[in-house]
This record gives sequence, structure tokens and C-alpha cells, in this order.
Amino acid sequence: MGLTKDGFVLSCVVLVCLWTCAFGSLPPKDVSVEVLALTDIKASLVDPHGVFKTWDYTAVDPCDWNMITCADGVVTVLEAPSHNLSGTLPPTIGNLTNLQLLSLQNNNISGNIPSELGKLSKLENIDLSNNRFEGRIPGTLSHLKSLQYLRLNNNTLSGAIPSSVANMSQLNFLDLSFNNLGGPLPELLAKTYDIVGNPLICSVETEKDCSRTRPMPMSLSLNNSQNSKPSSRSKSREIALAIGLTLACICLLSLAFGFFLWWRKKQNQQIFFDVNEQHREEICLGNLKRFHFKELQVATNNFSSRNLVGKGGFGYVYKGYLQDGTIVAVKRLKDGNAIRGETQFQTEVELISLAVHRNLLRLYGFCVTATERLLVYPYMSNGSVATRLKVKPALDWGTRKRIALGAARGLLYLHEQCDPKIIHRDVKAANILLDDDCEAIVGDFGLAKLLYNRESHVTTAVRGTVGHIAPEYLSTGQSSEKTDVFGFGILLLELISGLRALEFGKTANQKGAMLDWVRKIHQEKKLELLVDKDLKNYDRIEVEEMVRVALLCIQHHPSQRPKMSEVVRMLEGDGLAEKWEASQRAEPSRSGANEFSPWERYSDLTDDSSLLVPAMELSGPR
Repeated sequence: MGLTKDGFVLSCVVLVCLWTCAFGSLPPKDVSVEVLALTDIKASLVDPHGVFKTWDYTAVDPCDWNMITCADGVVTVLEAPSHNLSGTLPPTIGNLTNLQLLSLQNNNISGNIPSELGKLSKLENIDLSNNRFEGRIPGTLSHLKSLQYLRLNNNTLSGAIPSSVANMSQLNFLDLSFNNLGGPLPELLAKTYDIVGNPLICSVETEKDCSRTRPMPMSLSLNNSQNSKPSSRSKSREIALAIGLTLACICLLSLAFGFFLWWRKKQNQQIFFDVNEQHREEICLGNLKRFHFKELQVATNNFSSRNLVGKGGFGYVYKGYLQDGTIVAVKRLKDGNAIRGETQFQTEVELISLAVHRNLLRLYGFCVTATERLLVYPYMSNGSVATRLKVKPALDWGTRKRIALGAARGLLYLHEQCDPKIIHRDVKAANILLDDDCEAIVGDFGLAKLLYNRESHVTTAVRGTVGHIAPEYLSTGQSSEKTDVFGFGILLLELISGLRALEFGKTANQKGAMLDWVRKIHQEKKLELLVDKDLKNYDRIEVEEMVRVALLCIQHHPSQRPKMSEVVRMLEGDGLAEKWEASQRAEPSRSGANEFSPWERYSDLTDDSSLLVPAMELSGPR
């Protein structure tokens, strides 16, 4: 039976409506599979403490989200223990194909354990203990050949233990205790296991068979247990074994000593010579102090959540009080052993110790142990510009001008007064801190890169914040000092408007096309639409001048943007008119050659619903 054209169209409309009703709205077309899976997990779980509030579409990738750890740009760890989460775990968790650790213990999550976990071939550790999971244990877990630890204890799981799970001999630890499991007790091949507390299969009489706390020891006995006197043959075997063991011990000691000498030589070549917390040797790295972990534990009240003042992609920041009364900010990396964390740590220590300027965040010291990486900064009492723009009373216009000039001078020092020059790569209001006098301090060098004299740019994986990423960096992975200039231009617009970059234009129903909107209201001399509504007294001429500086900084082509030295001079009132006039003369010829202006092309990229391309597309050459 054929289907008419009108009937076909009607069917498609009905299908779309059904899909929309079921799922709320169609997701953006370029959202990565990992982002979709994590967003689905967030939607399925009830989060009373807001631990997933950073999980949204405004980040380039989910690697900066809370409770997430990445390696090489993919999600490898999801851990949210003890946060009173409830709800269910959706099947789409099976799309996190690079996950190695899943840790959701000590919550109130219910429903069945998704069988789709069996798709995560790289999983090494699953901990879903102390929740309210029910139903049967998925037999698909046996597909996880890399799994070492499986903890499902203290739930309400029922049914028999799948034979395929019982046969997982690679498991170092299996804990199925205190559930409602039944059926016959299979032979468990895990090296260590515990299934006590399941009355249907572990009665008091059989409970001794329901746990094994250590691997079964191999018997080294050379004699028959029934023989009271060893034979001469057995004595010979004992002597041979003793000689063999002695030689093996000597070889092992020699290898260990050789490895120790190699390790010491390698450590002496690195910037961090010692990671032993007991060793009191000071490391000479500029004027930095090496703190001991216990000192920072005491200073932050054992990293109490009450002392938490900020969190980011690489770690958490705590307010602390040193013994001499100095107030500090202690940045604790999420994972001291992770490669990305180690790179971040060395970058910040090396770069910040080299860059010393009144408008740059200076480093008091650091702490490094075998498992921890921490940085100690002065405490900025007024927080970040992004935070300060959202609270009352609003910053006055004079303070905003001073912040813009201070941040510009800090970037000028990095670009033109350091050798090699330093590219910040993440200039935004959240990374400009304010001291007691509201002076701008450029901070967070976690993404910074060195640029030597002969280099015009550096090519890396794209990292940053939507709305602040320069178009050439987004499309090619190439960043230069002009990338920072672009970010500074967005910062100026944030200072003027009090809005985040992605909020530009939304107040005037101009979603997306944010840079085009700013340019349009400047041309139409309607600056009152851009100025922060909480800013009561300001000089309209000065606002217009700062908008012009911002528009010069965010031009599409890097070569057309000014240097930071020119930006500083323009903010000080020198050379803006000439620079602006030259840019206006050049613009008609640039726009005439293209169907769409560079502003419109980049506006498409900065729309918060379209800048959600997969991580693989964002990651250029490293």
C-alpha cells in the first residue's frame, strides 16, 4: 500500500512531535556522545546538593565538569560518592566508552544496574556499593576483561549470581555482601571475595564459604604430611630449593639497587628533586617556598568544604591560614598522579615563578608528594571579576576602567617583556582576580604556553571557554599573543555589560551573533543597550572608547588585532582615534569580498547552541 507525499510529511511531523514530547527537545546536532551520555545521567539522577551544576553545554568539552576526570580529551573517571544522589542510572552510561573508573557509592540510587555497563571494555573499577539497586546482577559485566574491582555490596540485589560473573578470574576483589541474592552458591574465581549477608545462600553454617580475604597461598611443602621423617631425597630438594632461593634473592636485590640508582639519577634531572614528604630539603626555584602537606592540611582545616572558595577544570581552591597568620589560597589538583594534572602543575610553577609583575598572580610556594600536587597563592579577598560583576553593590565605572588597564598591563608583560613570551590562552573575567584594592591580577596559568622569539604561534589541542575562544584557535588549534588579545576584547565587553560572553544580545532577543550585535548597537549609537543596567553613573564617551578598543581586539583576523602594548596606550587615551579610523577604512574592502562578514561567520561559531562540536574536532595537533 503506497504512502502519499502529504501522508509521508504528516508522518514525519508526528514522529518529531513524539520524539520532542519524550525527550524535551532535540539536542544540538554536534554535541559529542560523551556530553549526551553525561547529560542523560544528570537528568536521571536527583542531585540535592547541586554537584552536577557545572554539567551544561557551555563548555567546549566535559573535561572541566565537576566529578569528571579526563585523559587525552576523553572521560576516564566518573566519581560522585556520598552526595545523597537518588534516581536511576540510565542505559546511556554505556556510551562513555573510555571510562576506567565508576564510583557512585554511598548514595540512594535505585533501579536496575544497567546491562550496558558491559560495553565499557576499559573499566577497571566499579563501586556502586551502599545504594538501593535492585534486580539481578547483569551477566554482561563478565565482558569487562579489564575489571579488577567490583563492589555491589549493601544494595537489594536479588536472583542468582551469574555464572559468568563468578568465573571472572581476573578480579582482585568482588564484594556482593548484604544483598538478597539466592540460588546455589557458585564457585567464585575472584582472588578476594565477600558474599556474606545474603541469607538465601549464606546461612550461618555455610558462611565460612562465603568470603575469602586473601588469595589462596601456594603450598611450598616438599614433604608428605603423613611422613614423620623426611627422606634423603626430600633433604636434597630442600637444599636445592634453599640455594635457588638465595640466588634469586641476590639477583632481586641487585636489580632493586640498580633501579634505585637509575631513579635517583632521573630525579636529579627534573625540576622536582624529591617527592618524599619526610625529606626536609628545600628546592631552589626562584623565591618559592616548599610547603609540607601537613602544613596545608592544618591551614585549610583538612581541606574542609567550608574553606572551598573555587573550583575549576584542574582542581579546587581553598582558603587557608598559615601559622604566621598569612591568608592564602591553596589550589589542590584533582588527581596528582594524572598526566594532565602533572603537566598543569609544572606549567604553573615554572611560568609563574618566571613571571613577576604587580598585575600577575604571584606564587608563594608549592607542595608535591607521591600523590598530591598543590599550589599556594596570596588570597584575593575580592574574588574574580566574573564573580564581582554579579554581586551588589555593582562595581563603579572608575573601578572597571582600572581593572581593564591592570589586566592589559599584566598581559603586556607576558607578551612583550618576558623572554620567552608567555601566551595565557584563557583570558576571561573568571581568571582576572581582584586584590583588597580591586586591582586586577591576571591568574590561572594552567593553559599557558611559552612562545620563543622565532615562533609566531603554537599549535595545541583546543582548550578554553565558549565565547572567549578566538576563531583561528578554534578552527586550527593555533594560538598566539593575538589569541589573548581576542579574549581581552571579550573581557572588556564583560566589564561594560556585566554579562557573560554568551549572554551578549540575549537581552535584546538577539540570540547568537553576539559580536554582530555589539557592533550594530555601536554603529547605531545605542550603547545604553550594552551598558550594565546596575551601572548608574558613567561617562558615555569613555564607554564608547572602551567599546571601540574591544571591537579592535575581537576582529576576525589575528593580524588586524592590535598588540597589547597598543591596547594599553589606547586605554590610556593615546592612539585610539587613528587606529579606529584605519580599521574602518579597511573594513569595507574586507567585507565586500565575502558573502558573509567575518563577524557573522564567527557569530555562528559562538552561538551557545552551535559551538558544541565533538572533542575530536576541537582537538588539533598537540
